[in-house]
Amino acid sequence: MRWLRVPEILVNTKASLRELTISVGLQVFQALLEEDRELLCGPRHQPQKERWAYRHGHEAGTVVFGGRKIRVRKPRVRRAGGGELELPTWGQMAAGDPLEARVVEQVLVGVSTHGYGRSLEPLGADTPEAGTSQSSASRRLVARTTRQVTDFLARPLEGLDLPVIMIDGTGLGEHLMLVVLGIDHEGHKHILGAREGTTESSELCLSLLRDLLDRGLPVERARLFVIDGGKGIRKAIRQVFNGWAQIQRCQVHKCRNVLQQLPQARRPWVRAAMKRAWTHDDEDKARAQLKRLASQLDDDCPGAASALREGLDETLTLIGLGTSGTLHRTLCSTNPIENLQGTIKRVTRNVKRWRNGKMAFRWAITALTEAARNFRRIRGHRGLPQLNVALQASKDRAALDSTRKVA
Repeated sequence: MRWLRVPEILVNTKASLRELTISVGLQVFQALLEEDRELLCGPRHQPQKERWAYRHGHEAGTVVFGGRKIRVRKPRVRRAGGGELELPTWGQMAAGDPLEARVVEQVLVGVSTHGYGRSLEPLGADTPEAGTSQSSASRRLVARTTRQVTDFLARPLEGLDLPVIMIDGTGLGEHLMLVVLGIDHEGHKHILGAREGTTESSELCLSLLRDLLDRGLPVERARLFVIDGGKGIRKAIRQVFNGWAQIQRCQVHKCRNVLQQLPQARRPWVRAAMKRAWTHDDEDKARAQLKRLASQLDDDCPGAASALREGLDETLTLIGLGTSGTLHRTLCSTNPIENLQGTIKRVTRNVKRWRNGKMAFRWAITALTEAARNFRRIRGHRGLPQLNVALQASKDRAALDSTRKVA
């Protein structure tokens, strides 16, 4: 390949450093194409007895450059027996995948498809470009995210040992996105699946859980499910996993539900009383303290008392399993999966109108894929082996009690 000399570049380029870089890059690209053509056809003006390809002029073509397509002169090569030959360098540079990836990356960092063209580095005035309009960016975004959804839904789950599973939903306009997050025995997080619907109904959750089973998630494994308290989610878990599931109700959601039923003046001491009960290391004492608090609220705030009693035992599951410290604080709420929902909200903040559920699902999967890139192990992961032992022991006790009742 004929390398360009610096004085030659400086003489031919009267522009800024950016334009100089673009100009040099295009000249190097053209030189690489000519090198490919020489390898296929041989040196110019040198006869060859066994020539199998020959030069065939140039044609207009486009390649991906800096997040858009630019028009360049494409050298042509034809076989001696007929038919076009593709230059290897051209095949690599003309592929559309890098352009689709650039569009998705720009959207993930907050650029709208309307402003995609403005977010790119400008080219020189004499470099024709294409593919930067809102419609072009939208088409590439749809194509790329559709493939991501297909890959996401086909991922196998065999071999994943998941003692903890969290389920929660978030709204995208009129659509609800139900997400399942698994935590393995080493504390690593895995996005297991998602479903689009309108409410956290048992039918939606059943569909999601059955999909996980179809992809290889085993049923017969003692697990802790952390949920926000939705009745549909709880019903689906009991129906699919039966006695293998222990349910921990999110204490943050429970506290919020109770406080909403109280006058402003009474909220601080009720919140403090609930938190004191949940810090007990004895399940019976914690339950007794919460029941006393409910009794105190019966006369003045019966709605708050009822909200406190509803699902009370499920807020104490982790205490009964003997967890403590950082792991207990991590798993007593749905905060780990709430962070995922926050990523979905951030990525989709520029969407002004949700056309349909398919669109909402594509955006949600794109956001979840982005969130998974930054996953870290949960806090308190060193306590997971003890939790595993406690979960299995609880399952064994339940099985023994069931056998005794039958006998």
